[in-house]
Amino acid sequence: MTRLNTNDYRALFLNDVPLMDMRAPVEFVQGAFPMSESHPLISDTERQAVGTCYKEQGQEAALNLGHSLVNGELKAARVAEWKAFCEANPTGYLYCFRGGLRSQISQQWLKEAGIDFPYVEGGYKALRRFLIDTIDEAAQLPITIVAGNTGSGKTIMINALNQGIDLEGAANHRGSSFGRYVSEQNTQINFENNLAVQLIKAQDKGCQRLVLEDEGRVIGSANVPLSLYQSMQQAEIVKIIDPLDVRLGRLLDDYVIRMQRDFVDQYGEEQGWTLFETYLEHGLRGIHRRLGHERYEEVLAHLRSALSIQRQTGEVDAHLLWLSPLLQEYYDPMYEYQLSNKESRIVYSGTYDEVMAWLQRRA
Repeated sequence: MTRLNTNDYRALFLNDVPLMDMRAPVEFVQGAFPMSESHPLISDTERQAVGTCYKEQGQEAALNLGHSLVNGELKAARVAEWKAFCEANPTGYLYCFRGGLRSQISQQWLKEAGIDFPYVEGGYKALRRFLIDTIDEAAQLPITIVAGNTGSGKTIMINALNQGIDLEGAANHRGSSFGRYVSEQNTQINFENNLAVQLIKAQDKGCQRLVLEDEGRVIGSANVPLSLYQSMQQAEIVKIIDPLDVRLGRLLDDYVIRMQRDFVDQYGEEQGWTLFETYLEHGLRGIHRRLGHERYEEVLAHLRSALSIQRQTGEVDAHLLWLSPLLQEYYDPMYEYQLSNKESRIVYSGTYDEVMAWLQRRA
C-alpha cells in the first residue's frame, strides 16, 4: 500500500516517527528534530555551488548543475544509503527545507530504486513553525514551578511526573557552573525542538497544568523561549526542603559518580579520567570570584585530594569536603536570596516526598 505525503506534524512528533533529513549537513547541524537522521541529497560544497548557480542563472541551470554533481557512483551510493534507512524505518518520512525540489528529487530517485517513500509537506520550515507555535500555546497553560536548593532533586521530580517538562533535559545542560554533560549541549534550535516535543507528549496525556523546574532565562548557552519564561515568572511555586546530607548525596551521585563513569565510558580510562578532573576543576573555576581567592584555593585543594583518593581507591566520600562548603557558602545563600524575591508565589513547601505527593494529588 502506497503511503501518502503528510502534513500531520503533531502525529510525527507524538509517535517519534523516524525522519530522513535531506538537507545539507550544515543545515542539519544548525537544527534538526529528535527523531531525524542526516542523509543529505547534496553536500555542503555542492549546495553552495548550486545556490550560486541558482542566483546567477536560475532554477533550470541550478537543477542541471545539481544532477551533474551527483550522478554515477556518487548518486548510487547516496540512494543506497537512503534505501537502507527506508527499509529500516518503513513508517518514516523524508523532508528537505520546504518540502520542495530536494524532497521531490529524493523521492523520485528512491522510486527508481524500487522504494516508495513519502515526504513531509512543507518540510523542515513547516515542522519548525509548528513546534514554535506549540511552545507559545503551551505557555498559556497554568504552570507550577518546583523550587529548592541545589541537590533537592528538582530534575528527578520533574522527570517522574507526567506533567513534568524537563528544561535541562531539553538543553542537555544542568544550568550551573558544573552543568555540562559529556555530550555537547544542544543548539538553541534543538533545545526548542526537544522542549516542544515534550510539551506535545505531556498534553497528549491530558495534562492541563505543566510542572517545570525553577530556572533562569539561560540554561548553559540555551535561552528559555520568552513566552514560556514570562509565564514561569508569574507561576505558583512549590519548594522542596531536604536536609543537607540528602542533597549532598544526590550531588555526589550526579556530579561525581555518574560523570566519572560517563567520561570513562566515552573516552576510555586514561583520557576519561583526565577530562573528568578537568570538568570538575573548570566548574569550580567558574565561580572562583564569588568564593574569593583564599576560599577558592582551599576548596580546590580538597577537590584535588578527593580526585586522587577516588582514582586510587574508588572511594568518593572525600568529595564531600569540597561539595559541602560549596553548597553552604555559595549555592544555598545565592539561591535563597533569589527565592526570597518570589516568596509570595510559594503555595507549598515540604520534603521531596511531600512535594511529590502534593503535585500528584494536584494532577
